[in-house]
Amino acid sequence: MNRLKLDKRTQVITVLVEGTSINATSRITGVAKHTILKLLKDMGCAAVTYHDAHVRNLHVRRLQCDEIWAFVGAKMKNTSAEKIEQGWGDVWTWTAIDADTKLIVSYTLGQRNAGTA
Repeated sequence: MNRLKLDKRTQVITVLVEGTSINATSRITGVAKHTILKLLKDMGCAAVTYHDAHVRNLHVRRLQCDEIWAFVGAKMKNTSAEKIEQGWGDVWTWTAIDADTKLIVSYTLGQRNAGTA
C-alpha cells in the first residue's frame, strides 16, 4: 500500500488550509484527488478525536452560539424525498465559541430544529 510521505501530506494540508479547491490542490501538489479526499477525511477524524480529548473543563467568561447554513448536494427546495433520505438538502452547523479566545468549544451538524439546537 502506498502512503504519502510526511512532507507531501504537509504540503497538501497547507494548500487546503489556504482555501484552495480539491482540483487546484491536486494540480499544485501532483497528488490525486481521491488521495487528497482520503487525507482530508483522515485529518478530520484526527481533529475530532483531539478536540474531544483535550477541550474539557474550560473556564469560559463569554460564550457565543451561532448557526451556519449550508447544503449537501442541492438546496432542500430542489431535493427529492429520496435524496433527502440519503442526506441531501439543508444542513446547519451549530457552534459555541469562546468570545475571548475564539476557541470552538462545541459544535454539531444537523437540521434547524429544537432537537439539534
